[in-house]
Amino acid sequence: MDADPPGLDLARLAGHLQRAGLTEGPLTAELIVGGRSNLTYVVRDAERTYVVRRPPLGHVLATAHDMAREHQVMSALRDTAVPVPLMFHLCRDAEVIGAPFFVMEHVEGGQPPLTPALAHALVDVLAALHSIAPGSVGLGDFGRPEGFLERQAARWKRQLDASRSRDVPGFDDLYERLIRDVPPQGGSAILHGDFKLGNTLVAGGEVRAVLDWEMSTLGDPLTDLALFLLYGEVAALDPAAGRAVGAVSEAGGEAPPLPIEAGAELAAHYGEASGRDLSRFGWYTGLACFKLAVIAEGIHFRHAMGLTVGEGFAGIGEQVAPLVARGLMEV
Repeated sequence: MDADPPGLDLARLAGHLQRAGLTEGPLTAELIVGGRSNLTYVVRDAERTYVVRRPPLGHVLATAHDMAREHQVMSALRDTAVPVPLMFHLCRDAEVIGAPFFVMEHVEGGQPPLTPALAHALVDVLAALHSIAPGSVGLGDFGRPEGFLERQAARWKRQLDASRSRDVPGFDDLYERLIRDVPPQGGSAILHGDFKLGNTLVAGGEVRAVLDWEMSTLGDPLTDLALFLLYGEVAALDPAAGRAVGAVSEAGGEAPPLPIEAGAELAAHYGEASGRDLSRFGWYTGLACFKLAVIAEGIHFRHAMGLTVGEGFAGIGEQVAPLVARGLMEV
């Protein structure tokens, strides 16, 4: 049996999956690098390949890395137009490998450059996700849609207050503008919560699977669209900073070769595909800017304290003020 990758006891996993009727014989495994949250492994026996997903090492909040929740939403979407891996097994018993985990289908694919055609395909997937009535797939109680936008703004304000280390002009003003003029929620939908190219698998120009559903919930679908478009914008402006905030996966190669102006056309395409009103979309872009600015400020704070290393982290603080200014232009 191969050496155990970090966080995965192969002998215990093999015994558990054999009892569940999923595998035979010894297992080999490798950790998929580049992830920033839950750990993902490619696991093989003599005949088949699976993917195993578990929370990060160390102490984590169950609500932030809920394996059952992520397994639930992908299981629910199995027979819809949203491409997701097949779910094979959920283990809630932390004694098996040290944490709850699930086993899913291994889907071939990667993250190629974000061409216009692929960007449109991703927007179509997002529109398809948002068109699914949550109750029709058993997700009617998957979240609390009422007051979702207000809670989002307040959540990221708390995150900001927890990582302040300097004065960034306009940060508080952006928050005040957001909470002062929250738009009426444009319906409720299943949200991915972190939709971007790096959380998909693509092959032959086709989106083969949408992954990393740990932030999924029910809420206003335009938050998904605004964050997706802003991720592309950040990555195009500064590839290193884009990788630092997760706009581009570390294995995803160069920044997307899309002009910033493409965002408006993609938003219009989403509006046509979904039939949703985008007249207040500037507010959602402002919220996305606030969220990414808070994330970047937190990374800057941790880097200044010597708690992070890696490409893009040293300069991530320089992206905060432009994100805040961008948000103020929109709200």
